[in-house]
Amino acid sequence: MRKPSLSWSSAPVPMARAAARAGLSLHWLGQAGFLLESASLRILIDPYLSDSLAIKYRGAAHPHVRMSPSAADPASLRDIDIVLATHGHTDHLDPMTIGPVAAANPACIFVVPASCVDKALDRGVPRDRLVEANAFAPLDVAGLTIHPIPAAHEELAIDDHGRLVCLGFVLELGGVVVYHPGDCAPYPGLADNLAPFAIDLALLPVNGRDAVRLASGVPGNFSLEEAAALAESVGFGAAIGHHFGMFDFNTIDEAQARRFLAGRATPPPFLLADPSLRYEMAP
Repeated sequence: MRKPSLSWSSAPVPMARAAARAGLSLHWLGQAGFLLESASLRILIDPYLSDSLAIKYRGAAHPHVRMSPSAADPASLRDIDIVLATHGHTDHLDPMTIGPVAAANPACIFVVPASCVDKALDRGVPRDRLVEANAFAPLDVAGLTIHPIPAAHEELAIDDHGRLVCLGFVLELGGVVVYHPGDCAPYPGLADNLAPFAIDLALLPVNGRDAVRLASGVPGNFSLEEAAALAESVGFGAAIGHHFGMFDFNTIDEAQARRFLAGRATPPPFLLADPSLRYEMAP
């Protein structure tokens, strides 16, 4: 069987469901956020579409001012079937995004790690529309198959009840298998956890990490080099790097990153996410 192939073209973020098409299309919403569309589902992952962190941290050492405007007004997004949050950090589970999306999409289901259920409820997720995710416990939500995988936001953090604080998700939809780890750095066993899945497209955070950011309470993610090495070792069909260009204290040198990617000779294809593009995986 022919593997899905990645292509892209210029297109705005669609506010509502478009005509059904085969395969899967994606739009980067900034930071770790993506909109995924198959013929039957519209899915948000880790959407941060507000200025809530700039409000929270106004006057602080890291004021969290956006480097670019929001990709969409969350209250204007329609036909959203599922929202997935990989963990409870505000740029992944944002009350000023979640509340408006929930109100505008009364049938939408929200999937969050079991460890952050209380936080999700506090931030506007209706209890009767909330699904708890646990590592290695597959879910079927509205026809979407979800495989929760441990994620290490520098470390594999566990809460007081023994539940992982951060989860990644392997998703099966539109004949395409997508991996989104949320915030994640390399950890022993990651490749083994991904080995059972023939991942067509990996969406990997590439803003890196260092002692200075960690000392300021900003845990990090894969470096671009580590993400590319993971893509090569696991054998993803393609990869898109994200989690940059939002906050000036936690981003990358994009020109340097593009030079690195342009000099790679080893598959798979690896791109930096671009908010002006629609990515498509043809089945």
